[in-house]
Amino acid sequence: MTKREKRKGKIIKKLFSAAVVFALICASVFIVLNRYVVINGSEYILSETATSELQDVDCILILGAGVYSNKYPSLMLEDRLEKGIELYELGASDRILMSGDNSKINYNEVLVMKEYAVDAGVPSEHIFQDHAGFSTYESMYRARDVFAAEKIVIVTQGYHLYRALYDARALGLEAWGVAAEDVSYRGQTLRDLREILARTKDAICCVFKPLPTYLGEVIPVSGNGDVTD
Repeated sequence: MTKREKRKGKIIKKLFSAAVVFALICASVFIVLNRYVVINGSEYILSETATSELQDVDCILILGAGVYSNKYPSLMLEDRLEKGIELYELGASDRILMSGDNSKINYNEVLVMKEYAVDAGVPSEHIFQDHAGFSTYESMYRARDVFAAEKIVIVTQGYHLYRALYDARALGLEAWGVAAEDVSYRGQTLRDLREILARTKDAICCVFKPLPTYLGEVIPVSGNGDVTD
C-alpha cells in the first residue's frame, strides 16, 4: 500500500468516526428532548372527572386530525370529539375551541368537527373554529393570541397529549389535558416515530417561539363562536 493510499485510508476512518460521533450526539439529543417533553407534559394529564375541580377554564381545545370528503371525521378525530363533548357535558368549560387544518377550500377539519359537536347537542355559539391550527405548536399559540385563552383543557390521544401540554405551558397557558380513547389506529407505529421527531422540533420551537403561519384579529372564546364560521 502506498503512502497516498494510507493517508486516504486514515482520512476515511476519521470521517467515519466523526459521522458516528455526530449520529450518536443527534440520537442523544432526540432521546433527551423526547423524554423531557413527555415527563413535563405528563404532570398535567387528568381524568375526565378531575376536570370538574378546575375553575374558570376558558375552553376545551380539541385538536384536529384527518377528515373524509369534508363530511366525516376519521376514527382518531371522532374519539377526540367524543371526549371533548363529554367534558363539555361534565362542565369542564362552556366553550369548545376546534383547532385544525383548513388550508384548502376542499379540506376543512374544523367545519367537520363543529358539525359533529352541533349534531351531538352542543350549541353552535359555544363552538369556535381555529381554521389555521396547522400544527400543535401553532394551535397553542393561536389559542393564546387569537382566541385570548389563558386556561384550557386539551383533548387529543395520549401519545400526542404530552407534546400539546408541553407546548401550551411553554407558551404561558395554564393547560391541562385529557386523553381521548387510545385504540390501535391504522399507521400508529409510523405516527409514534413521527411524534419523537415532532417533540424534538417543538422543544426547540418553544425556546425561540416563532410566530405561527397566521395570527389575525382577537376573537375571545368568551364571546359567540358563530363569528368564526
